[in-house]
Amino acid sequence: MNLHLIWFGLMVALLTGYAVLDGFDLGVGILHPLARDERERRLFVNAIGPIWDGNEVWLVTFGGALFAMFPEAYATIASGFYLPFMLILFALIFRAVSLEFRGKLPHPAWRRAWDWGFFGSSLLATLLFGVAVGNGVRGVPLDAGGLFIGRFADVVGPYQLLVGLLAVALFAVHGALYLYLKTEGAVQQRLGSWVWHAWGVFLVLYLLTTIATLLAVPGAAANFRHEPWTVGVVVLNVLAIAYIPRALFLRRFGRAFLASALTIVCLVFLFALAVYPNIVTASNDPGNSWTVYTAASSKKTLGIGLLIAAIGMPFVATYTFVVYWTFRGKVVLDDHSY
Repeated sequence: MNLHLIWFGLMVALLTGYAVLDGFDLGVGILHPLARDERERRLFVNAIGPIWDGNEVWLVTFGGALFAMFPEAYATIASGFYLPFMLILFALIFRAVSLEFRGKLPHPAWRRAWDWGFFGSSLLATLLFGVAVGNGVRGVPLDAGGLFIGRFADVVGPYQLLVGLLAVALFAVHGALYLYLKTEGAVQQRLGSWVWHAWGVFLVLYLLTTIATLLAVPGAAANFRHEPWTVGVVVLNVLAIAYIPRALFLRRFGRAFLASALTIVCLVFLFALAVYPNIVTASNDPGNSWTVYTAASSKKTLGIGLLIAAIGMPFVATYTFVVYWTFRGKVVLDDHSY
């Protein structure tokens, strides 16, 4: 049993779960300034109010698994990317505070201030997540001991920012589709046009990012040449992206949302294929990279961790299902709403 490969697959599964679930509520935050009045702003917030914190369980689990199963990679990421890492934590914390505090006072200025905090933190978190993916694909300078030896400019460069903007556009599409399913009336009709605009921006950024990746990081396609079956994932990704406008034209917004979710799944899988077997890729010398084998804990630790995951992950999945089933349907505002 290849425990290293199994744990890499579990890490990808956790990252996928987080991207799909928290992706749409980050998208709601990005779209929040487009709401016309207080009622619409409350509708947007309450569409994710009961579920946003549960979505972040997937990220917490991913971080814990990375710390326990691949401690060397975790140490490099936490120390080398300290400032971006702290900015992500700040954005996620401030986003939660904004959601909880906006309804504590009825004053318009108070609520608008927290609304902008909700938007800014959602945008910043999404952008930085995309930048992190860009660094994962492009790689960063590491010394022979696997320690980061680059500068801030090596972490936040044009390619990384392009991937960050792609993440913002993708989550905006995902969030707009989710809001469409949770609202009705005039706001729902306007959301339909928002999806078209967001998808158009995403398509342009997707094409630019694909071209930039093939030109700037030719090694990212190595695994696709060695494993021909992976081309099927690329085809599925393209089909999912292309199906979104078709579903919108046919007004099948539920299917469009599933297509956007499938797009995210495919993109995370393609990211994993591009970096494997690395977890932290060294851009200056491939031999300095942390791989799933060199960065891993002992086999005993991996085995015990797998047993814990086999017990714990079904609880996370069950909890997620129960919450979504409980709060299914359209958003209804009442005295207990945000």
